Amino acid sequence: MANVELHKVVKTYDNTPAVRGVDLHIDDKEFIVLVGPSGCGKSTTLRMIAGLEEITDGEIMIGGDVVNDVPPKDRDIAMVFQNYALYPHMTVFENMSFGLRLKRFPKAEIKRRVDEAARILDITDLLERKPKQLSGGQRQRVAMGRAIVRDPKVFLFDEPLSNLDAKLRVQMRTEIKKVHQKVRTTTVYVTHDQVEAMTLADRVVVMNNGLIEQVGEPNDLYHAPATKFVAGFIGSPAMNFVPCRLEKAGGGGLSVRLTDKIAFTVPAERTRRYEPFVGRGRLTFGLRPEHVTDARGALEKDQQKLDVTLTVTEPMGMETLVYFAIDGTELCGRVSPNAGARDGGPMTLAAHLGDMHLIDEDTGKVV
Repeated sequence: MANVELHKVVKTYDNTPAVRGVDLHIDDKEFIVLVGPSGCGKSTTLRMIAGLEEITDGEIMIGGDVVNDVPPKDRDIAMVFQNYALYPHMTVFENMSFGLRLKRFPKAEIKRRVDEAARILDITDLLERKPKQLSGGQRQRVAMGRAIVRDPKVFLFDEPLSNLDAKLRVQMRTEIKKVHQKVRTTTVYVTHDQVEAMTLADRVVVMNNGLIEQVGEPNDLYHAPATKFVAGFIGSPAMNFVPCRLEKAGGGGLSVRLTDKIAFTVPAERTRRYEPFVGRGRLTFGLRPEHVTDARGALEKDQQKLDVTLTVTEPMGMETLVYFAIDGTELCGRVSPNAGARDGGPMTLAAHLGDMHLIDEDTGKVV
């Protein structure tokens, strides 16, 4: 077991920066997920921790030791890849025990470790099968078992679920979380899927363009994003963004104006924080779809009505997603399936201003 530290880690390819000065501390036994769009540097960062990529500059420490020049086999890490990388001619038992046999572990110890990992992963009855006799999910369990038996300081997962179908991905997410609860090993997990990141992680590291945008617990990133990128990347459907301006309102309050006809009163507790931005250009109003709902009876505190014409509706069973436009900007809301939403029809929505975000476009930061 060990913590992992990255100090100003840089990776460039032919003068093209892939990772640009990443600082990150991962606690012992913590489950960290690196998430971001393709090309953001998350997989490169993982591969540098593994020793599969040389770092251009900076320092990587595992368990308090600098490992910049330590080869992968001596870093005491175990990696689970996207493509399983199982030997087709070996049984499940042989695949899982291969690394231990190379290191000449006693046969009894190998059997004990493989049996224990198989029990944790519920694959005990598959130990004599070959990989071609397994489903995708079973092969992924075997790949995880091969990592578990090594009892490493750190587990590294490189988009391990991306080859699975949607239903199996959900199932395997749960399995990985259960395994981490049983085998409390420091884990670094890379994915482009923000739902995976939110459901698995103790803390999420959001990366963009080779830099860390924000590090935090899933709920913190969702409800208190630090930047517009994080606000838009975390959450599905994505947060609604509308250009706006802040204006003085009666009684010393503020209003956020979206169009000539649409302006919302800013919640009183945010007045002091937002006041410096009154009259400034390049501001954006952000509100998540679940905070744009059907208006049901009397509005609650900080809810305000919004009359719209729906362009598209998407019935989802437990809810209906509704789409509409404000000044050419398409927005999304979540309403009750019994709200009467229909394509092209009018609807009165309630905007929950207590959950609004104000973004300074000049810095990209949430105010």
